[in-house]
Amino acid sequence: MHRSRVYGVFIDVPTADADRSAAFWAEALGVPARPVAGEEQFTRLVDALPDLVTAVQAVDDAPRYHVDIETDSVEAEVARLLRLGAVEVSQWLDCHVLRAPGGHLLCVIPVHSEPGFFASRSRAWPSVEDSAR
Repeated sequence: MHRSRVYGVFIDVPTADADRSAAFWAEALGVPARPVAGEEQFTRLVDALPDLVTAVQAVDDAPRYHVDIETDSVEAEVARLLRLGAVEVSQWLDCHVLRAPGGHLLCVIPVHSEPGFFASRSRAWPSVEDSAR
């Protein structure tokens, strides 16, 4: 068994537009925009969505939205999502980038939330072995 939950919603924008986009979304949502220390590609939109990280991410690609799913077993969660029809696009450090049916991107990442918060908000998924019984 492993656990996972939606960790965040990200507004991906071309790097050249990131500052302007972060300022727009902060004003539109009425929240502060704060750079993420050590992860300069992210500008967090503080408290825009309760219980979720919301951020503008500078990317070298087209504008889009994506979600991050955090899990206590990246391997098991990636395998579960692949069985559901996702396709793996790439991997960067511990982040697996998948494309869901319909074309949307999502990232599977290790738990980033405080452990108690993660435990109270995540869903449990049976392992493949448990499902086969």
